[in-house]
Amino acid sequence: MKKWLSLTVTLFLLSTFSLTGSALAEDVISTILKRGTLLVGMEAGYMPFEMRNKRGKIVGFDVDITRALAKSMGVKVEYINTNWDGIIPALQTRKFDMIASGMTVTQSRNLKINFPTPYITVGQTILVRKGLEGKIKSYKDLNNPKYTVASKLGTTGEQAVKRMIPRAKYLSFETEQEGSLEAINGKIDAFVYDLPFNAIMASTKGKGRIFHIEEPFTFEPLGFAIRRNDPNFLNFLNNFMRQIKNDGTYDRIYKKWLQSAKWQKNVQ
Repeated sequence: MKKWLSLTVTLFLLSTFSLTGSALAEDVISTILKRGTLLVGMEAGYMPFEMRNKRGKIVGFDVDITRALAKSMGVKVEYINTNWDGIIPALQTRKFDMIASGMTVTQSRNLKINFPTPYITVGQTILVRKGLEGKIKSYKDLNNPKYTVASKLGTTGEQAVKRMIPRAKYLSFETEQEGSLEAINGKIDAFVYDLPFNAIMASTKGKGRIFHIEEPFTFEPLGFAIRRNDPNFLNFLNNFMRQIKNDGTYDRIYKKWLQSAKWQKNVQ
């Protein structure tokens, strides 16, 4: 009798744990298909990944990728513009299904959210005010209290400055446009940020007014972000990226936004 009772309790506990584990797992794919819309969180200010065109529409590299993703699921897509410092909490509280916003995959972020396989690799580069050309040749030359170096608040650029250029005076800005313009206008010595954005600023608004140290001094893979405990969505996204990187879709989008400047005349 005791053995039978013990076996019954054991089976009950195993069943309970199994149900608990299933309850913890989230099925975002079913939610998206039922809703008929993929909800994507992003901060529309990171050229060329997500930004607004002159009509106010959000466009960019991440936008085209996620449009292709939504099409592969047979649903519509909606973009939810969100401030960077609140974008992970908004994902965690189910304001949207995923983040597609040029987010660098870091171990600290990975403790809170999951990343499918990164879709592109970039790194931090430096925009330097014109007056320092010839004096500053790498990030190491800026590691001096006489220089003021800036980046965007809460980004890996900020982390890179604090970690690798600790002796310089540091300033943070709410947006990358604001920080880069401070360097262009000569109000700070250097602005550290991701290669694609800095390359665009150096060839457009900063042309002839700043110089660009374009060799990245950090390694930074970018990835889409999803909530934890959803292996099905993670698997789907990995297979989706594998598909578009081998059927020509990814190359077409990459060339449009990262190897051409035609789109620049249509953005704000």
